[in-house]
Amino acid sequence: MSRESEPIADAKPRNGMTDEVTVDEEVEKEPIETGWVEDNRPMTTEPQPDLQASYRLLSLAARLVQRRQDDALAPLGLTRAAVIALDGIATGPRNQEQLAAIVHVKSQTLGKVLTRLQDRGLLTRTRHPSDRRQLIVELTSAGEAALAAARKAEIDAFPADMDPENWRILQEELAKFVASLHTPHGASETSSEPTRLPGVPGTGTP
Repeated sequence: MSRESEPIADAKPRNGMTDEVTVDEEVEKEPIETGWVEDNRPMTTEPQPDLQASYRLLSLAARLVQRRQDDALAPLGLTRAAVIALDGIATGPRNQEQLAAIVHVKSQTLGKVLTRLQDRGLLTRTRHPSDRRQLIVELTSAGEAALAAARKAEIDAFPADMDPENWRILQEELAKFVASLHTPHGASETSSEPTRLPGVPGTGTP
């Protein structure tokens, strides 16, 4: 009779103890079988990532973050797109093409957002003195105040009890993931040059 078909003997108490090896102890002695592939190499026993579950979590997290941002910014009369545009010129004036590249939208699409912000007095657009085709976008003092209020509203909308180190790790890992998605499919993963994404922290750009 094979070992698998042998019944486990009932443990008989003797002075409060048993002579039989418990099932857990017996399992611990069993060798871990990894299986074999055709070229006679052992198969890995390391757990494989559940990519489908990971993608679903990322998608869910993105939707929840956007919803919280929308709810937090609505009382200020701002949208996520508006805040991203304001944040893109927070460090200084830029031409509209540069700003479009930073926020990853087409210049024409960005132009509509900038028009609304300009109408509210949050930014100015002026012609470049040496190239009349370029528009220089700059924050006004009202725009600086609106951006500061938006940043505070976004911070207040998210859990305050998450450890700062965990936030840092999350940001770094997400930055790597975003960079990997921008890497052409099939490109070498061993390249020493990181993918550089304008405006995305942790991807090699200021």
